[in-house]
Amino acid sequence: MSASFSHLPAAGLYLYPQGWTDYELLDSGAGEKLERFGPYLFVRPEAQAHWSRFLDSSVWESAQGRFVASSEDSAKGGRWQLQKGLPESWQIGFDGLRFTALPTAFRHLGFFPEQSVHWRWCARQIAEFVARQGRPPQLLNLFAYSGVASLHAAAAGAEVTHLDASKKAVSMAFDNRNLSGLQEAPIRFITDDAMGFLQREARRGRQYDAIILDPPKYGRGPKGEVWQLERDLHPLLQACRALLSDSPLFVVATLYAVRLSALAAHAALAAGMEGVSGQTESGEIAIVENRPAGRAIGQALFARWLATGYGTDQI
Repeated sequence: MSASFSHLPAAGLYLYPQGWTDYELLDSGAGEKLERFGPYLFVRPEAQAHWSRFLDSSVWESAQGRFVASSEDSAKGGRWQLQKGLPESWQIGFDGLRFTALPTAFRHLGFFPEQSVHWRWCARQIAEFVARQGRPPQLLNLFAYSGVASLHAAAAGAEVTHLDASKKAVSMAFDNRNLSGLQEAPIRFITDDAMGFLQREARRGRQYDAIILDPPKYGRGPKGEVWQLERDLHPLLQACRALLSDSPLFVVATLYAVRLSALAAHAALAAGMEGVSGQTESGEIAIVENRPAGRAIGQALFARWLATGYGTDQI
């Protein structure tokens, strides 16, 4: 049996966030990771950290917060143990933006620092689009949460539609916009179910030049709509494809579902963009301990499509 595999990705990309001063991975091991968010240290579960810790235990014990998983399956909830004196929230900065950090019930701190690799990549493509087309790209950010990707894209020159099913998340994004001084930025904030919104936008004839999506493994819309990644990813990508303009720029998908692979993410996005001139790449986003020979921990899979002629000298 012989076959040609020229349609498959030659190798996956590993992307590592850079340029942070208000975030760093200090250490990891024994199923946990030690991170700094602004001036505060936090310990969170990390199932991939199957190795010994590098830093002394006293550094770990000095953390202002620790998330304790409720069961052996660390993905099934838990609770924060927070030291007295830790504020409810504080500000974080990145690339001139200001936004809120705070311990959430979902174990994260209100944003995902590893996704900064996409924020900067999108900004480069947006700037090139503006230079070529002489207009801002229309960008749709789905499952947009607290809005840092939306703010970064708007600051780069895009007109952004920010959508999330959670009113609280959209409120956080609105507040982050104000913290960043982007009150006049062209961003419209919408609370809605992603699939329902896409279908209505298609009926309205609305088009977008770029789409960012970070779908959860499982979720519910504002009217009880049920989202399941394994079932709904393909129709979601089809609905996104239907909204792309005649001069599309990019589609970026970040996936935290562990049952998928980068190859599966690549194939799903490539199939969704079939017939449009461009290239799909895929791989893994990882954070790295901030020390010589620091170890890397994969955080999410990604696949992203870029129109032909853009980003030829970029990664």
